[in-house]
Amino acid sequence: MNKLIYFILAFAMVCAAAAPASAGNPDRQGEAGAGQLLLNPYPRSAGLHTMTTSFVSGVEAMHLNVAGIGRINKTEVQFGHALYLQGTDIRLNGAGVAQRVGKGGAIAVSLMSIDFGDIRVTTVDQPEGTGTTFSPNFFNIGFGYSQTFENKVSVGVLFRGVSESIQDVNSFGFAIDAGVQYVTGPQDNFKFGISLRNIGSRMAYGGQGLSTQGPAPNGGTYELTYAQRSADFELPSMLNIGLSYDFLIGEKHRLTALGNFTSNSFSQDQVGGGLEYSLSDMFMLRGAYRYEFGSDNEVEQPIYTGLSAGASVSVPLSRENKDVRFSIDYAYRNTKIWDGTHNIGIRFNI
Repeated sequence: MNKLIYFILAFAMVCAAAAPASAGNPDRQGEAGAGQLLLNPYPRSAGLHTMTTSFVSGVEAMHLNVAGIGRINKTEVQFGHALYLQGTDIRLNGAGVAQRVGKGGAIAVSLMSIDFGDIRVTTVDQPEGTGTTFSPNFFNIGFGYSQTFENKVSVGVLFRGVSESIQDVNSFGFAIDAGVQYVTGPQDNFKFGISLRNIGSRMAYGGQGLSTQGPAPNGGTYELTYAQRSADFELPSMLNIGLSYDFLIGEKHRLTALGNFTSNSFSQDQVGGGLEYSLSDMFMLRGAYRYEFGSDNEVEQPIYTGLSAGASVSVPLSRENKDVRFSIDYAYRNTKIWDGTHNIGIRFNI
């Protein structure tokens, strides 16, 4: 492939992404459901406010830009855990495997779940609790594929199943992600990425929990069970555009500067930038700042607007192949209320 074909591929993705995305519509804010699709359990990208659209790789790419799945050595196994909005007792758990296949191809599968803890069951007659508890069951599972052409252009697509339920009410839907990454420069140090996320079916809740009893029509003395219908809702679709540049200082030091723009269909647009420093690819520090347009109104400010930071320690497991590694990652994101979100994770690159 030549550069003209690369450009055509990237341009085609931009056009396809721009059509269904309603950029930054504050009038629709709060109308989307399945907010779990916006959560990130993995610390490497979380430390940069999930703005690594241009160079995210492996399992984490399934939560930002699926085109990056194949930018790994051979196999990656990753586990992520987050204390979401510390003080709420909500925890995120993620796990995934990415595997290169064939010439330039890669497949991956990931699973993310949310642990809400035990919530007390209350009723009108027992507002302090009945003595029993329940916990919502939120999870999503994704299957992705990416193809890399001459190590310059990667394209990918992902299919995701989304489930939300409690004991007697549930909802299920499907979502599709698509993305492109382009790498160029004398040392492949300029990167550009576009991703379109969470385009899929409308979802609605159903189940026995929506049934209610009422008097029979026409003055009957008996009661009937009526099935209530819930309103359906859309998924939180978004378009990410990001770029980054690696400043290589000698053989051991790398400083990556990045910028990212996010167009949300159901909330305000976001823009941000960050830096990542790497020492011999063994120790990394990162930090970022993200701003949401219209967030000057303190009441309407999002949970995450401001600073994030993170660090990684990556140790080679083989003297012959330094791409075989074990890594520990950590991230912290400041929040408007509560005590921030902490992410920690481990990675195995084989």
